[in-house]
Amino acid sequence: MSEKMNKVTDLRSALELLKSIPGQLIETDEPVNPHAELSGVYRHVGAGGTVMRPTKIGPAMVFNHVLGHEDSSVVIGLLASRERVGLMLDTKPERLGFLLNEAVKNPIDPITISNDKAKAQEVVHYAEDPDFDIRKLIPAPTNTEEDAGPYITIGMCYASDSETGESDITIHRLCLQSKDEMTMYFVPGRHLEVFREKAEKAGKPLPISISIGVDPAIEVAACFEAPTTPLGFNELSVAGAIRKEAVELVQCLTIDEKAIANAEYVIEGELVPGVRVREDQNTNTGKAMPEFPGYTGSAVADLPLIKVKAVTHRVNPIMQTVIGPSEEHVNMAGIPTEASILQMVEKSMPGKLLNVYAHTSGGGKYMAVLQFKKSQPSDEGRQRQAALLAFSAFSELKHVFIVDEDVDPFDSNDVLWALNTRYQGDVDTVFIPGVRCHPLDPTQDPAYSPTIQEKGISCKTIFDCTVPFHLKNEFKRSEFKEVDPSRFVPGFSNS
Repeated sequence: MSEKMNKVTDLRSALELLKSIPGQLIETDEPVNPHAELSGVYRHVGAGGTVMRPTKIGPAMVFNHVLGHEDSSVVIGLLASRERVGLMLDTKPERLGFLLNEAVKNPIDPITISNDKAKAQEVVHYAEDPDFDIRKLIPAPTNTEEDAGPYITIGMCYASDSETGESDITIHRLCLQSKDEMTMYFVPGRHLEVFREKAEKAGKPLPISISIGVDPAIEVAACFEAPTTPLGFNELSVAGAIRKEAVELVQCLTIDEKAIANAEYVIEGELVPGVRVREDQNTNTGKAMPEFPGYTGSAVADLPLIKVKAVTHRVNPIMQTVIGPSEEHVNMAGIPTEASILQMVEKSMPGKLLNVYAHTSGGGKYMAVLQFKKSQPSDEGRQRQAALLAFSAFSELKHVFIVDEDVDPFDSNDVLWALNTRYQGDVDTVFIPGVRCHPLDPTQDPAYSPTIQEKGISCKTIFDCTVPFHLKNEFKRSEFKEVDPSRFVPGFSNS
């Protein structure tokens, strides 16, 4: 496995790896419409997550015949399985948070290569070209029939602070609005929003590159947030640490910014100062796109605008996309969340937090399960301190479940078993009202409850499903004889 994994440096090598592993990748030559149909297919095949049922966790899928885009293909679901992420990052699924935690501690800065070596610039289209149209060049799907338009859902947005020169990479929802314009949605507090505000205050455009179809290590690393990666920390250095090799960048052709050199597509553009447009100006549906909580977000009335200067891509490029409320979002957002929690709690109480799972039902953001070990009487109560630290490590977290070391945090049935046999609502629930969380949770709104002062304010809750230390001997699980089931069932495996 490690020998293969060392070869994963971009999207294509990741796909080659998955082709060699049964059940991880399927392809179809059946013509598919990128407008709602492509996502409609994958919702059944392997989306998982918070997508409306029926759905399941399944293989990644490549559509080779996308209507209107005959020279390109679309891959979806690359990260929509924790097992698959583990395969591509060369670690066990339950150890992914630990891998990322180590990577943050040992960053490797990106490097810049010459333009002639950049695969992302094999083909170049300038906005001045008479037939230039990003909607025709990039097969960006429309996830539902209500969407504001085609969306780039997993574009690596790269920009730099105009004052310090520090760079950052994040993922934002990007709606194609015209032949050379896109809107960009910012959740408050994102680092690129700080860069944009600085440039706008100075009356200057902010150069920005959007790299699509890259090494999965970059896509996961890009989802780290403060305080683990504070303003000025380039998350590409985390991806470098995962691969033990620097990420390669290339200078853009039309703007003063860099892009990922082996991306399938790169969009070069500028965030225009003082300009805002309505997200659904082309559809008037009032809707944006499906978001990770499982609901379609409302279209925003005044989003910043990107003026596109050029699109570059590889020969026969592969567009990568995700369904917002899918297991793919869970893994991209959740695994860095796990790493952030592990890091903060370990500093405070070494060896007590055994593992963390950013649960699927919370989209990788709203809910975490902490596996905590009490070894002595003085550890009682520290499990709740760990939960408080988890909220500090990731501000958008809403619910924390704490379980003992004999409960599998990745098994929802086991967690619910602990909730039912090791929890009393009036004793083991801790409410923390009036705390900032995430604006996409529809319950975090004054219309939901008069106790909520403004949108994005939440009551964070701890569910302590651990046994009080002095009662641990009374809550021992039934123990069974250790046997080798493969003696009786050839090829049997618990994995």
